[in-house]
Amino acid sequence: MACSLPMPESPTPPRGGVADFLLHRLERALRERARYRYVRPSVLPDGPGYRIESPCCSRNVDANGGVIDIARLQPAADASGLALAHRGQALWQLQARDHAAGCWAEPGPAAPLPELLAQLCADTERVYWP
Repeated sequence: MACSLPMPESPTPPRGGVADFLLHRLERALRERARYRYVRPSVLPDGPGYRIESPCCSRNVDANGGVIDIARLQPAADASGLALAHRGQALWQLQARDHAAGCWAEPGPAAPLPELLAQLCADTERVYWP
């Protein structure tokens, strides 16, 4: 898994309103995931997007079961920084954590949030929930 270049640091926008709604939407969606349903992941603001962390149940990454990064969701933007949308829906990008290399993997293609949440929660390849 190739690591992505560091994303430019962007200030965390003020939270409230829509951002709080999205945070709760992500938390609710994660309750329906297929893997490690008995732990409670955390959804944290990460610049303009969100980072998901969770206790390491498999002990594959952290032998002590500590909290590890799982995934990162960032709004998709073009080269000029304008938000991307398709058919009126904002597009997002999902990144997995490459724990061996200690970095975030290249983000996947931009897609609507419901598609990315379904991918994250199913995780048939164990990309996000190692």
